[in-house]
Order: sequence, then C-alpha cells, then structure tokens
Amino acid sequence: MPLSPSRVFAQLTTAERPARTSVVMRRAVVLGGSIAGLMAARVLSDHAEEVLIVERDPSDVDGGPRPGVPQGSQVHALLPAGQVQLERWFPGFAEEALALGAPKPPSDGGARAKIFVNGELGLPPAPSGAGPALITTRPFLEALVRRRTLAVDNITMVYGRADGLVFADGRVTGARYVPEGGAEPVVESADLVVDAMGRSSRLSDWLADNGWPRPPMRRMPIRLNYATALFRRDETVSDAWVAVYHTMAGRGRTARIGGINSVEGDRWIMLVAGYDEDRPSRDVADFVTRCREHYPQMFGDIAERGEMLGGVVTYHQADSRRRDFDKLDRLPAGLVAAGDAVASFNPVYGQGMTSATLHASCLSAYLRSGAAPHVQPARAYFERVRVVVDAAWQISTSADIELPHVDGPYPPGYRLTKWFGDLLFRASLTDPVLNDRLGRVTTMLEHPATLSRPGTLLRALRLGLPRRRPAAATVRAPR
Repeated sequence: MPLSPSRVFAQLTTAERPARTSVVMRRAVVLGGSIAGLMAARVLSDHAEEVLIVERDPSDVDGGPRPGVPQGSQVHALLPAGQVQLERWFPGFAEEALALGAPKPPSDGGARAKIFVNGELGLPPAPSGAGPALITTRPFLEALVRRRTLAVDNITMVYGRADGLVFADGRVTGARYVPEGGAEPVVESADLVVDAMGRSSRLSDWLADNGWPRPPMRRMPIRLNYATALFRRDETVSDAWVAVYHTMAGRGRTARIGGINSVEGDRWIMLVAGYDEDRPSRDVADFVTRCREHYPQMFGDIAERGEMLGGVVTYHQADSRRRDFDKLDRLPAGLVAAGDAVASFNPVYGQGMTSATLHASCLSAYLRSGAAPHVQPARAYFERVRVVVDAAWQISTSADIELPHVDGPYPPGYRLTKWFGDLLFRASLTDPVLNDRLGRVTTMLEHPATLSRPGTLLRALRLGLPRRRPAAATVRAPR
C-alpha cells in the first residue's frame, strides 16, 4: 500500500543522514549552480563518480546578489526544514555560518521575534528544534552552500549558458552549454541531467523540440511587488531582531507584507510589499512614508532614523507556478528537475530555498531506492517531489487566492477548508499549542495534513469559535 503524503513528507524532512549509499552512475550534470543545483550536486556526489555543475553566472557569490538571481537582494528566509536539510548534508553548517558572521540570536530572541497579523501582535514562533535560526542575506547563505559543495572531491563547476539536451534511444544522454566567452557549444555526456535553471528554465521547450510532451503548468497570478533596503543595525533606533507583518485583504484592509531581519554585517534588511497596483518604488521618500504609515512603529523608526546602506531595490513576481512532471505520460530517462524549475511560490512565505533542499532529499531517497535513472524515467523521484510541491502550494495559495485580483482556480472543498483555516489561524494567535502545530506546517517541518488530526480539529473548534454569552434570565412582572 502506498504511503500517505504525510508519511512521505516525514521521511523527506528527516535529519538523519543516509547510512549507506552506492555509486549507480558514472557522471551527472547539473544545469544551474544556485541553491537547488548545489544541493542536487551534493546528493549526487554520493551516487556518481563525477558531478559537473554548469552555472551561467561567473560572478563571485560573496560579492552580493548575482544577476542570475534577480531577487537575491530581497529578504530571504531559510525555514527550519531547510536548515535541517543543510545540516543533514553539510554537518556543522549552522556552526560554520555563525563563525563566518551570521548573527547569533540574542538570549531573548524569541521575545524579540514579532509577528503582526492584521495589525495585531501574535504569539512569537515556538522553537523549531532545528538549532539556532540562521537569519542571513541570500548571497551569504548561497556562498557558504557553494563553498561546502565544491569542497566535495568529485564535484566541479564550469561557467557557461545551458544550450540544450542530447537525446538518444528514449533517454537523455548529455547536455550542451556555451562556455563563458565562447561561441561553440560543448557537449557533456551524462547518465543523469538535473534541470536546476529556475523559473526561466527552458526544459519544456527542449522536450517539445525533441518530440516529448511538455509538463502541464499551473499558474496563480499574484502580482507581488517588493521594495527592500539595508540599514546599519542600531539599538538606539530600535531593538528589533526579527519582525513579520502581514495584513490580509478584506474588511477595508489592503493586503500588505513587511519584514525585518537582523543579518550579517550588523545590519537590518527590511522590506515592504504590496500586490497588483500597490507598488512600492525605489524612491527613498516613498519607502519611508510606507514604513511609517502602513507598518508597526519599528518599521518607521528604522526607515526614518536608521542609516540606509545603499538605495531601495525593487522586485516584481507576476505569478506562482508549478510544472507537474509527474503527470506526463511519456518522460525520458536520465532527466530530473529541481527547485524553481519545478515550482516557485509567492516568496513572502519563504518556501523557495527550503523546497530546493527538500527536492534534494527526494533525489537522495530516489537514488537509494535502487533506481537506475539512466535506464528508466525518474517517475518515483517526481512523485516524491509532488508531495513537497503540493504541501508548499497548499500553504501559499490558500492565502493568495483571497487577494482581490486573484480569481481561482479554487480547489475542491475550498469553502470548508477556508472556514477551518481561518478558525485555526485565529486560535493560533493566542494558543501556544496550536501556534506550534501551525508553525511546524508553515515552516515545512510537517505536512499540512497533520492539521486535520482530531485533537487539532477539536482544539481549534473549542478555542476559535466565538463563545455565546448565556441568555439573561427572563423576569416576569407579577400580575
């Protein structure tokens, strides 16, 4: 009997390192050297004699956001599930990050993690058990993942633009790329090719050009607009450590998101975001006004009195999207996809990097199952990935579908699910038990199905439903 999605998810989010691995292929090629590609390469190093990463961007990851990661300058969150996987594949990762300058959480860090929902201050997040939270910029984290990955003996990286796949006898046998500064494509043979080229992946076109079906794509038009700025951290301005602000649309409210992270270099990174026509600009005065008028006091204090380092950087994401490779009736052997090449979500929920680490866990489980990826299509891999994508998609789209400019598609049972989700969310703002259970789902430590357990359902109903006042006794006047 197949395992339930929640059981599969529990296996994928494990912190246990594989006890035994075996080499099942001579060579693997990974297209893309961002988080998804690096994590895939690390897993493949246990199963291939040689792993080659083809990365288009030769710029130094230590030097700031890379052109290939346009959202790299924005606030990023590594969810606890992602931190567990980084520690799993790179033992001592958190300790090394802290030694290199990642900020150490203060002793009262939990109390200084502020969560605002619809203007109300909720309970701080419960400890996740994943160790000290790593709160850094995207370039800092990616640089460390790259260093740790390329320190593995059988992994190498070359720079160039991926240019296509090589097909033969119903399978992918290699990949082409144009080296940096070169004109002629180079063909690299491979037993397995990993597409980790992100949202802009051209894999669907390459498949179609060679007679294979395109994976079905689903989109949700979120039209998200970000504006982010860095500030020198200064306790005389604010004692903010981490803050998350989320106002949902409805009842006269405009949907807005804000965030403050204390990051390496003794800095704050602060964002404000809106949807559709609500567009923060690069204008500093507009940024300051938004922080003061639409967000809690700490945002305005930092924007007005803090020392801004550089200017305001904006980013726009039109949609959340997913490619359902598991639904293809024909799929070549020797090929998998990972990270945003499979699915990318509304970034305000911080699921991107964490999903990429869990896709690596899917790849590990698949290769340890005795699979021969160069002989048979990797359907078992994509079935595992679907479990991860479904979980993240359910969390993010259940909120995004409420945006005024989003018109479906509505999932089956939407009204009942929304009613209970709202009930659970309201109760979690004041109840530590439900706050912890909901938090473990939103941070991808547990599958959303765990919230439907009887104990959680009953507790949410008891605490979330408005209590009726007892009816006043009726007093009859004497005749």
